[in-house]
Amino acid sequence: MTNLWKALTRRKTDDVNEGESQLARVLNLFDLTALGVGSTLGLGVYVLAGQVAYNIAGPAVTISFLIAAIASAFAGICYAEFAARVPKAGSAYVYSYVTIGEFVAFTIGWNLILEYVIGTASVARGLSGYFDSLINNDMSKALNESMHIDVDFLGDYPDFLSFGMVLLLAGILAFGAKESSFLNNIFTTVNLFTIAVVLVAGAMNANPDNWRIPEKEVPEGFGTGGFMPFGIAGVMAGAAKCFYGFVGFDCIATTGEEAINPKRNIPLSIVVSLIIIFLSYFGVSTVLTMMLPYYLQDKDAPFPHAFDAVEWYTIKWIVTIGAVFALCTSLLGAMFPLPRILYAMGKDGILFKKLSMVNSYTKTPLLATIVSGIFASIMALLFNLDQLVDMMSIGTLLAYTIVAICVLVLRYQDEEMTKLVSVKAPNVFRQFFNGNSFREPNSMTSAITKVGIVVFAIFCLVWCSFQKVFDLDSTGGIVALSLVGVVLILICVVIGMQPVSTIELTFKVPLVPFVPCLSVFANLYLMFQLDLNTWIRFLIWIVIGYVIYFCYGMRNSTQIARARNHAEVAANALQHQGQHENPAFEPDSKVENGRLPPPYEFSEKL
Repeated sequence: MTNLWKALTRRKTDDVNEGESQLARVLNLFDLTALGVGSTLGLGVYVLAGQVAYNIAGPAVTISFLIAAIASAFAGICYAEFAARVPKAGSAYVYSYVTIGEFVAFTIGWNLILEYVIGTASVARGLSGYFDSLINNDMSKALNESMHIDVDFLGDYPDFLSFGMVLLLAGILAFGAKESSFLNNIFTTVNLFTIAVVLVAGAMNANPDNWRIPEKEVPEGFGTGGFMPFGIAGVMAGAAKCFYGFVGFDCIATTGEEAINPKRNIPLSIVVSLIIIFLSYFGVSTVLTMMLPYYLQDKDAPFPHAFDAVEWYTIKWIVTIGAVFALCTSLLGAMFPLPRILYAMGKDGILFKKLSMVNSYTKTPLLATIVSGIFASIMALLFNLDQLVDMMSIGTLLAYTIVAICVLVLRYQDEEMTKLVSVKAPNVFRQFFNGNSFREPNSMTSAITKVGIVVFAIFCLVWCSFQKVFDLDSTGGIVALSLVGVVLILICVVIGMQPVSTIELTFKVPLVPFVPCLSVFANLYLMFQLDLNTWIRFLIWIVIGYVIYFCYGMRNSTQIARARNHAEVAANALQHQGQHENPAFEPDSKVENGRLPPPYEFSEKL
């Protein structure tokens, strides 16, 4: 059992014999920002605003986007600190491997694979559907009649267009990061130009009275009119839906081995891309709800419908073409991180090692790109992704939660693990509010922080459960939620009183521990909004992953070899030290002129 626990919790260290990354460092600040914006501002900007305004939040969709942006910003700045600490390919996977352990890291990496595969396939289906709508649905009608599939959990017909598009994109990605980044920059520029056209043309047709519609003019089932026709509950429900419109910026963090100056550029590009994304969503939802009353919106294609209503047909076609470009960008953004995650996990040996092979010509993980392309294209060909959309978010939210927890663990951790102090009950209770006046983290303060984080997460789950069980208008519900809320704040204060690590970073999360704790709370709250079927499908995917890990990954992890290399280097260093201390010591045949051989041969022997 002890060996199993050590294997599950072994953390990634830099190999003393590990060479430079084989991936090419070519992505600058503009490339990274364009990647984040392009992968996030996809179909969401053209569909989400109208969908949420129609029957969830009304004109207050603008506030929903603001709340969603703040929640995303918490996750974004946690990602940014990690990018400054661990500039490696692999995103949340690598971050959790370095700080928490191999088992949690595999769980996160496996979830990210799911998120990006479903993301790629669903955007491909959306793009195929958009093309189909431009030709009066002739393609879907023909395929449905000739090749109808009568299986509950599959699509109605095989979508060959989306299948081909994903394979074509995989080919482009396999050609090289700079080339695919150049293509992404063009698509993103067109996308932002389209949004600018929407904002200007929409503002020229805006009517502020559409934010002040009296209740008597509102059709039945569309709330009470005004700015918040569905109340605060509608705004919060809208925020939960709008949050998924911000999923995607985290793909910037997967480019740690391909970015120029990653410690500066990755944090900066995450923050800049989130600002651009929020301003785009906020502006688009403002002009959309001012152009047309919220209850007259078209849920599937709000902008063509709105410009049709004001008879601006040229703008309608510009926006339609822009939406196609936006979908192409989303497709690239959804798929770009997928081979990089497979590459990182293959390189660490916890997925099949062949996935980490980098092609000498393209300087990209070629096999990982081909495998991910085939996997995503088969999903796009066969599956009806309506049921799987929620699974995209569950993997993302879990990754965001782990990253926020990792920020807390690292910030309050004893870096050298050498500062041992007496752990007695009076000392521990006094240390809750730093009564021992420690200035640097030690074994006790690190332990208090880690236990505090676990207890905080448990009480977040309790709060979310109470919120589901109790009626918020009842006295019992208010008292229960308030008491748990007070406990959560108290835990934050106790964590905040502990001494923090003094390590210098190019970017640090402000207001620790409150920002990461808020991120954990928000993510768990949103996970509780997902239905039971989503959790069941998610657990099936996790079980498949664990079978691979326990049968292959645990035995083949390269961290085993890294640990041996570190042990051998340490042993040689002690031997070297012994020679200097004892002049009569006769060096053996392996030591020439009192010098140790370079440690670069160990990995070959292993």
